Formats: sequence, C-alpha cells, structure tokens
Amino acid sequence: MSNKEKLYFNGDILTLEDELYTEAVLIKGRKIDKLGKKEDLLKEASKDVEIINLQGKTLMPSFIDAHSHFSGYASSFTQVDLGEAVSFEEIVDAIQRFIKKNNIPAGMWIQANGYDQSYLEEKSHPTKAVLDKAAPNNPLIVKHKSGHMGVLNTIGINDLGITVDTPSPEGGVIEKKDGEVTGYLEENAYINYIQSIPVVSNEEFMETLLKAQCAYASYGITTVQEGMVVDVLADIFQYLIQSKLLKIDLIGYLDIMNAELLKEKFANCIQRYDNHVKMGGYKTFLDGSPQGRTAWMRTPYLGKEKDYYGYGVQKDEEIESKLEKALREDMQILVHCNGDAASQQFIDQYEVAKERTHSNNNIRPVMIHAQLLAEDQLDDLKALGIMPSFFVAHVYYWGDVHIKNYGMERASKISLAKSAQDKGILYTFHQDSPVIEPNMLETIWCAVNRITKNGVLLGEEERVSPLDALKAVTKNAAYQYFEEDIKGTLKEGKLADLVILDKNILKVDPMEIKDIQVLETIKEGETIFKKQ
Repeated sequence: MSNKEKLYFNGDILTLEDELYTEAVLIKGRKIDKLGKKEDLLKEASKDVEIINLQGKTLMPSFIDAHSHFSGYASSFTQVDLGEAVSFEEIVDAIQRFIKKNNIPAGMWIQANGYDQSYLEEKSHPTKAVLDKAAPNNPLIVKHKSGHMGVLNTIGINDLGITVDTPSPEGGVIEKKDGEVTGYLEENAYINYIQSIPVVSNEEFMETLLKAQCAYASYGITTVQEGMVVDVLADIFQYLIQSKLLKIDLIGYLDIMNAELLKEKFANCIQRYDNHVKMGGYKTFLDGSPQGRTAWMRTPYLGKEKDYYGYGVQKDEEIESKLEKALREDMQILVHCNGDAASQQFIDQYEVAKERTHSNNNIRPVMIHAQLLAEDQLDDLKALGIMPSFFVAHVYYWGDVHIKNYGMERASKISLAKSAQDKGILYTFHQDSPVIEPNMLETIWCAVNRITKNGVLLGEEERVSPLDALKAVTKNAAYQYFEEDIKGTLKEGKLADLVILDKNILKVDPMEIKDIQVLETIKEGETIFKKQ
C-alpha cells in the first residue's frame, strides 16, 4: 500500500459536508488527511507531496452502489445481450451471431439477457418455438431485463427436467398450455431453475468479475454490492478474498434461506472487511417486477386480466421469522419489495418481529426498489427505521410501461424520493445491475428530471435537487452500509475514495447531468480508473 501524499487544488472540490466546498484536499496514504486552503495544506505535507492541479474539474466522494448484483453483472459479459432487440427476429439473429462468433459447441448452455416484451414489436415474451429456431442444438434460456422471468427452449426444458407434471413452486409459475410446458418461468420458478444452469469455468468467471470491477470503477464507483450471495458463489468469492485481486469494496448479502452454511463459509468477513470483501447481512424477496406485472399491488393492474394484483412470494409467518432472525443476530436485512402490497407486508411483519424480539438493535433494514411504495406507508417506514432504496431510473426505462400498467396518477408516484425526503426519511438510489448499467450520473439525471423514454414528465412533484440526488449515491449510501464514518463525504480521517468529473453536477443544466464524464476514480488514494 502506497503512503504517497497527494494535494488536489484548483477545481470544484465538493465535500458533501455542511461546508459544501473546500479549496484543497490533502491525501496521505489511504485516507484524507486535511481539507482547507492550499497554502495551509502545503505546510502539513511532506516535500515529496504530489501536487495535482484539477484545472477546473470537479473532485468529490466516489459513488457507492446501494444495490446491484456484482456477479450477475460480471456474468452478463459472457451472455447474449438482447437489450437492443426490438423483435423476435432480432432476438434470433443476436443468439445465432453469438453462437457463430464464439464457436459454441452443440449441447453447451447459452444464456441471453435483457429482452423486454414491452419494447418488442410482438408485445409478448418470445415463445419456445422462436427459441428453438434461435438455438436448435443448444439448451437456451432467454432472461427478461427485470431478472424475474425467462423463457427456455425445448432442449433447455428437457435438460432441466421440467415436464408437464412438474408443479409450480409457491410464489412462482411454470407456464403450461395445451398440455405442454411453454418454457416460460416466472419468479420463484425462474429463480430456482436459473441456479441449476451450468456456469462458466471458475477461471473464465474470475476474468469476468475483474472486468466487472473495471466497469464499475469507470462509472466512478468504489463500493459495490452482491445483492444475493448464494452457495454457488461461495468458492469464487473465497478465491477473490484470498487472491487479493479486488481493488474496490464488495459488500455481499447472504441468501437467508441458506444463512448458517454461508455464515460459516464467510466467518472471517461477517460485517467486516477481509481483503475488500464484507458480508453485510441477509437478503430476501417479497414480490416481483412492476414492468413484468408480477409486483404485488393493493390495487389491480390495468389490462385484460380482471382483478389481477400480482402476487407475493412468501407467507406472513415466513418473512416474519426471517426478520426476527435478522433482529436477534443484529444483522442488516435487504428486502425486495416493488408493489405496495409487498411493502405493506414488510412493514407489518417487521413491526411484529420487533415486538416479539423486544430488540433495540438498529439493523437499518432496507426496502430494495420500493417502486410502488405509497405515500400512506411513509410514516410507518420512518417509525420503524426502514430505509427505502429507490430504483429511480425506472422512471426513464419503464415509466411509459408503468403508465399502461397502473394509469398516469399511480405511475407518477413511483420512487417517492421527494415525499420521503420531506418526511425526513433517508433514502438511496441504485441501478440493480445487470438490469441496467451501473451509471450513477444517469441515475442522478433520472431523479432530478423524471423524464420517460417517450418524453413524459412523470411525477414532477417527486423530483429532487441535484444535491439531494448526489447525496443518495454517496453520503446516504455510506449510511445504509453502516460506513458513514469512513465513506460518503470528504472529511478528515475518511478513506480517500474519490472521483474526478469533467463538470460539476450542481452547476450544469439538469438535463445535461447524464452527459458528464468520469475522468478518474480513486480508491483509498490509488487511481483505479483513468479515462483515456
């Protein structure tokens, strides 16, 4: 670890503390030594200090990823990208090009990721017949952009042993029509079977993890999340720890269904870092995806199905026992909730769990996504100390779909950041990568402007200021991780986790925020990304 000193000056140095700007900052080794006037800091520095002229650029705390799936994002580099496909024909073409380009042998599994039926010409999920055409000699799964559903081809169905007699699991769907399996899997059925698909070799996976690390760093991120640590990831994460290849901090959340085994495997990094890896707590799910129409709602969806509300994936007593476990063990828990019915289940059962455990532990539970969390639920959220982490970029990516699913009035109330803020509720923003790229500047742009892909201003009253959006992915995110003492702002003694931008988020036109460039990312005083 280098002990080199660096002094930054002559730019907009954003501290995100009460005193928002400082003239210069002195870094010694891994940490911020002092803030203040350049001449004063030079007196504190050694004669070997490196003096860095920012030339009018902006230096600020690096971004902190409040929720994503590091391994899933890494895996996306080895899968067919369907994010730009607008028809079944384009899906078929993309898969066939991938097979040809990579010389995929017959019988090897292929995974394709990122389709969204809302943006396909056919306005429906690709069929088994379409996928059989795309990969006639390989088992294939095509995964929805939301990460909550997917479709198998015939070889894939057979390879996983799914038959017309296979029952759908509770909280999931194995679709069957006309006496046969269609290949469409939803929620728990999808989640269960996706874990049975063979993964790439450990060597290849390690390469993709390091590639993912570089990608996160290129977006100015120095702390990332593994949103669901399952057993299949344990060995590869152990290798990451032992190899010391990570330059960024990785915070994992253990699948609470397999908690004891995983806690044993990661005993050295439970709530503390071991070579940049820390297990921060537990993770569980309560519902699905709003754009996939599986989010659990208190009011019915608009559309053909009458009185369809989506659905939950756990019974009250199941989630309550998991929340009790987290409280008793003083372990943070992240709970995936998109619909307001799922949000209510979390609120109600957390209250019960607190009463039964008589726990005073402040585990800072996080409501992940909180897309359709409703205004009438905010007071309970605050009273219970539940932090919402909003997937605010939904406004841009799926706002138009939400209007169709819920109507304009309800869709305008997704990601209630301003309402939460007005009630004094601390919140964060995230990208849920690989659902979308971990592009923090785009997320800030979405939160500030709330414009859909079709140019609709969706929920003007829920827009937040650039400063508040910036705090959501720095200062607030550090608090979410119990790391407010070491990250999130520029302050003496905190880690030198920094990012240099070509422009100041707080001074550009709000519509131009997404065009700002990350020039350099610094983790604990060391540059880990520099724009060429």
